Amino acid sequence: MSTTEMVIAALGLVAISAFTRSFFFLSKEPWRLPAWLERGLRYAPLAALSAVVFPEVLLVQGHWPHDWRDARFFATAAAVAWAWWRKGMLGTIMSGMVVLLALKLGLGW
Repeated sequence: MSTTEMVIAALGLVAISAFTRSFFFLSKEPWRLPAWLERGLRYAPLAALSAVVFPEVLLVQGHWPHDWRDARFFATAAAVAWAWWRKGMLGTIMSGMVVLLALKLGLGW
């Protein structure tokens, strides 16, 4: 692609993105989502987080790990336990990272 074609493509993508994101603001009538869609959207952040985190925790370069001594398993278990016990995001991250670093640096896992 030439530079001109790349600029035209980028501007086209910006225009399409801006139009589709502002579509709800272009109407004079207020938009109301159906109740079933609002209920479903409550689970979207959890689904997105699961789609990102689970493969990172469960797979090593796209394959199942061959050994149970993987620091990520124990760090994830510690983070989940902390989140269930204290319900705090910072503590969840810190507990998982402390366990992960202790196992990686301390035991060489």
